[in-house]
Amino acid sequence: MNKLIESTLQTLTKTEILLNSLTNEQLRDASVPPYFSSIGTHIRHILDFYNCIFNLNDENKIDLTARSRNREVEQDCAKARTYLVLLINKLNAFNQKIDKTVLVIEDLGQGKVEIPYTIGALLSQANSHTIHHYAIINYILSGLKITIVDLEFGYNPTTPKPTTWS
Repeated sequence: MNKLIESTLQTLTKTEILLNSLTNEQLRDASVPPYFSSIGTHIRHILDFYNCIFNLNDENKIDLTARSRNREVEQDCAKARTYLVLLINKLNAFNQKIDKTVLVIEDLGQGKVEIPYTIGALLSQANSHTIHHYAIINYILSGLKITIVDLEFGYNPTTPKPTTWS
């Protein structure tokens, strides 16, 4: 297995730890200002992004705007865990070459555009995107006064660690 897939799986493992630490009520609680989003909406969004990667079509395109947006995943830890396991299994079986070029469909704010990517670049983006959403989730956790036992949750691996972590 290549380092990119290993890193992605390591990052996604944090989703499992998080889901095992929450109740359904905490998963769907959207009471933290200023955006009033829930942990569940962020988890669903992360997993939908990965799911899109596995939907390479016959035209060699991956549409990142074609997300499933399953609200059950946002509101039920068991449903979110099932979706997570499905994607982890797909990553473990992933056999695309990371240097393969694909066209990615994305909406950057002015309508859909097609952007050439490599599979490796897309997986790298998905991993960084996940960590970015973990940071937002960390903010929500703080607002809800929930602590999880992962001091690095929501931090990019290149972020300097506080001296209190040593």
